[in-house]
Amino acid sequence: MFFDPGFLAPFLALALIACVFATFLAERWPADIVAFTGAAAALALGLVGPDQVLAAIANPAPATIGAMFVLSAALVRTGALEALTAGLGRLSGRHPRLALLSFFLAAAGASALVNNTPVVMVLIPVAGALARQVGTVPSRLLMPLSFMVILGGTVSMIGTSTNLLVDGMSRSLGLEPFGLFEVAPLGLAVAAVGGLFLAVAAPRLLPERQSMAEALGRREGRSWLANLVIPAGSPMIGARPLEIAALKRGGSRVIDVVRADVSLRRDLAAVVLEPGDTIVVKTREVELMGFREGAAKGADLTGLSPAQARRSRVVEMLVAPGGRAVGRRLGTLGWRRRFGTYPLALHRRGGSVGAGLEDVPLMSGDTLLVEGAPADLERLAAEEKLILLSETAARGYRRGRAPVAVAVLLAVVGLAAANVAPILSLALVGAAAVLATGCVDGEEGLAAVDGRLLLLIVSMLVIGAALEQSGAVAMIVGWIAPFLSAGSPLIALALVYVATSVLTELVTNNAVAVLMVPIAAGLAQQLGVDPRPFLIAVMFAASASFATPIGYQTNTLVYNAGGYRFSDFLRVGLPMNIIAGLATVLLIPVFWPL
Repeated sequence: MFFDPGFLAPFLALALIACVFATFLAERWPADIVAFTGAAAALALGLVGPDQVLAAIANPAPATIGAMFVLSAALVRTGALEALTAGLGRLSGRHPRLALLSFFLAAAGASALVNNTPVVMVLIPVAGALARQVGTVPSRLLMPLSFMVILGGTVSMIGTSTNLLVDGMSRSLGLEPFGLFEVAPLGLAVAAVGGLFLAVAAPRLLPERQSMAEALGRREGRSWLANLVIPAGSPMIGARPLEIAALKRGGSRVIDVVRADVSLRRDLAAVVLEPGDTIVVKTREVELMGFREGAAKGADLTGLSPAQARRSRVVEMLVAPGGRAVGRRLGTLGWRRRFGTYPLALHRRGGSVGAGLEDVPLMSGDTLLVEGAPADLERLAAEEKLILLSETAARGYRRGRAPVAVAVLLAVVGLAAANVAPILSLALVGAAAVLATGCVDGEEGLAAVDGRLLLLIVSMLVIGAALEQSGAVAMIVGWIAPFLSAGSPLIALALVYVATSVLTELVTNNAVAVLMVPIAAGLAQQLGVDPRPFLIAVMFAASASFATPIGYQTNTLVYNAGGYRFSDFLRVGLPMNIIAGLATVLLIPVFWPL
């Protein structure tokens, strides 16, 4: 503590929070840096001491959120979520309306158990594909997707970081912790009301926008041509290629088998694989990377040893007009011998490729996936006049471990619901389990943890402690309470909800929750009522952000992907805010009497 602020403490705390919020609104610096600077200022001004900083770091909310990110990553990496979306794709061909209903219900259900940001990231390309299959545009589906995921996240304490944060702050105030599904009745009711509104109004209010989502969908669904070689001793020897499950996953399709330079395409159903055969497949990029990592046991994509594969990179290269490769077959270019690089697959936009990978004459605009050491890839691009686009971000699914990831998540949720152990302990053990069993590796697990979000949360916890310790919260409550004491506690509850909701549309929801929790709890105690309903109002209002694309991360994701305008969110989201707010405020006293 640098000095004692004395009687100025509450005023300094209010000035600090005003500066932090004003800087949030200006959006000149990242929110996490602003919050961290504000926390440091609170420490420098003597509004908090080292004990409060350590208490914020020890709060269970940030650690629980980080562990849940790892569990979410395991579900994505093992293809557990992809399996769900593939089933929806098959359903859409037969029953389009039922597929859409199932899609939104699945999104809401998944977000109740998994952090909602990765759920939306996984489902954006699925929404694009569904839109094409049912004859509409992605902009008609993406905003409702975000809204349903937000509503689904309110059903449990682990559905959104905001719920965990409010629970953590309520513990720090000495209040009873929330049960895992304590808010589920209210969350389900509000989700049903909001979902009904979207079903009726969204088709009339949502615009048709040409968007990046269509490009994302096309990119995700690009078809690549690749060769898989059957080495001696392969378990695939003696099998029929059209019957091998690993070659049919994710829309993969065997289009040819080449034996001693002879195509067996004419009678492919009768082919029985022999050593040295080359299977020509058309597949998606994520499945292709799975083949590289050994998803098709007994088929070799590159001929590289595991150690060589770990040292190499897979990049996209574009065949440029006038390049040396134009018009020449891949098999005659000798890139393996000359550069030590391995062409893995070819994508040709808008055209079919009727030959095996080695026999395709390259055209300007073709995209290749090429594996090799970084220096060798750069030399290849320079000498062959290829355009080096980027390293591929796709990773093959670890489908064999999907049951483990799902079982771990269900165990965490089930044991937490049964109050066997605190959610923090269960989430950490669950994260360790998916790492130890290889559902997700250490690098991917760490990458899945949003460090900036955790820094934001811890910093805002420090600022919240500054408001409490300085007496600023007591002063605010003292100003407000006389105006509300003569009225109904329901009016006070509604005002808390409205204030939280308005602030959430302007700045990050977690920052607003930290500000409003102590104010709401203090106001309830001043009025002589149970603080719990007021904390739940903050929890729901800080999550139910629909009117702007900046109040919630999932809105920001679909804002870019759907090509929306700011006014599109106002048109649909503002009525959603009002409807969800009315439902929440009217139903809270039903479940938690004031």
